[in-house]
Formats: sequence, C-alpha cells, structure tokens
Amino acid sequence: MKILSAKEAKYGFGRLIDAARAEPVVIAKHGRPVVVVMAVEAYEQLTGDKVTAVTEDETIPMNNKNPTSRGRTKK
Repeated sequence: MKILSAKEAKYGFGRLIDAARAEPVVIAKHGRPVVVVMAVEAYEQLTGDKVTAVTEDETIPMNNKNPTSRGRTKK
C-alpha cells in the first residue's frame, strides 16, 4: 500500500488517482494516516454498494472549508 502526504496528494492529484486505481493509497497529514483513497471497484467490492453517476446536487462545494454545511449560510 502506498502512502502520500496530504501535500503530495494535493499537488499530485493525477498521480494519486492513477496509484489508487492500482491499489489503495493512504493519505497522511502531519505523519498520521487520515484517509484511504481507492478505486471505485475496490470500494464496491468492500462495501457491497454500487457507485452510480454523481449529480450536481450530490457534490460537495469545494469553496467551503466545512464539507457538512453544503454551501449553506448561517442565519
């Protein structure tokens, strides 16, 4: 299993995707593993879930640092 730093993953995203299609890749932040990136086929085999096409409504806005807010503002 390959390990990349978060910085390497950010600046080498294409390389990350290529590597993850071959085997799971661990992303480390400050030397600690935080996430694993894997091919869709590996995910489907692991979970039994089928990944389908993603619609605009299902994407996480990348201009917002809080992925749970989904672009909403506080009132």
